[in-house]
Amino acid sequence: MKSVYDIIRGPVVTERSMQDVDNKKYVFRVDKSANKLEIKAAVEKIFPGTKVDKVNTMIVPGKKKRSGAYPAGYTSEWKKAVVKLTPDSKTIEFFEGMV
Repeated sequence: MKSVYDIIRGPVVTERSMQDVDNKKYVFRVDKSANKLEIKAAVEKIFPGTKVDKVNTMIVPGKKKRSGAYPAGYTSEWKKAVVKLTPDSKTIEFFEGMV
């Protein structure tokens, strides 16, 4: 069985992801094999007092990169989850200082 910290790898902190923090939408980097139910349960367990309303997931494709004279390669693809909390839910304090 996977730990909740194996499912939620970390937050995605970009300008675009920080715009929706006021609407209680948070973006996380998650395990590629995790499904929406596992992501919902992991977020509610890691951040007590939160209630997840909706989870949207997407696979972010790898980008083409090159390093000096070496031929081009690709970065790893990864899975991103956008988690929307219910209106009566507690906010996630981790994102509060970044807005």
